[in-house]
Amino acid sequence: MIKLLSLELYKIFKRPRTFISFGLVTAIALVIQLAMTAGGKDFLSFGMQGITEQFDVNGNILNGYLVAYLILQSLLIHIPLLIALVAGDTLAGEANMGTLRLVLTRPVSRSELVLVKFMASIIYSLLLIIWLAAVALLLSIVLFGTGDMINMKSETFILLLKNDIPWRYFAAFGFASLAMSSIVSLAMFLSAFAENAIGPIVATMGIVVVLTILSNLELPLFNLIKPYLFTTHMIGWKGFFDDPVPYAAITRSAGVLLSYTAGLLLATILYFNKKDIQS
Repeated sequence: MIKLLSLELYKIFKRPRTFISFGLVTAIALVIQLAMTAGGKDFLSFGMQGITEQFDVNGNILNGYLVAYLILQSLLIHIPLLIALVAGDTLAGEANMGTLRLVLTRPVSRSELVLVKFMASIIYSLLLIIWLAAVALLLSIVLFGTGDMINMKSETFILLLKNDIPWRYFAAFGFASLAMSSIVSLAMFLSAFAENAIGPIVATMGIVVVLTILSNLELPLFNLIKPYLFTTHMIGWKGFFDDPVPYAAITRSAGVLLSYTAGLLLATILYFNKKDIQS
């Protein structure tokens, strides 16, 4: 299993498009950091007009913690699309190249093959999240320093003290990794049905985009189904920046995401075990 996992990781990272995701994450983070360097103070002044009229705000408000939060808000919506580029290619890519039957001649069951490809995709998504943490959080701290963080919402703001912030980011990145596992399982599930990687990649992206739109529409009909959409719960990481932290809601969201991941992975294994491999 270890040798097979190493081989799958080699297949993933030998493709140039795998590194497109890391490049895009870096580029977007740098663009936001550059923009905040040039006009961050004006941006904060505009956003905090109501606060500064009532409170005396001092200290380094434009700090790395705030900039990293803005980057996460932008990127954690789009990273699922980047993960689909790799996870959607796991099984369909082998079928497209005509190597799937050859792979199955090894002394490994179909279930083990699916699990190994799932694990390899999970490792890739974890590395992408770690890279995001490096360029979004660590680089922002280097550029802007640290300080208390003001989490501005539509109707209120939350002040988080400097020493109370690092663990929140650690938890947020952990939750984001869990959210990405549901994307991996969805892309692999669709990949099991396809003979070409383009189909499951595009289908995964389309499903994520459509469900994200439904999760954000405030309409009575959609409010009924929102609690059952995994995209609704993928933003649960934001809860770690509330005070107090809504642990019950975060746990519920984590449970939904785990259910999607386990259910789709099981469905993939059951279907792939019965699939007539032609290529």
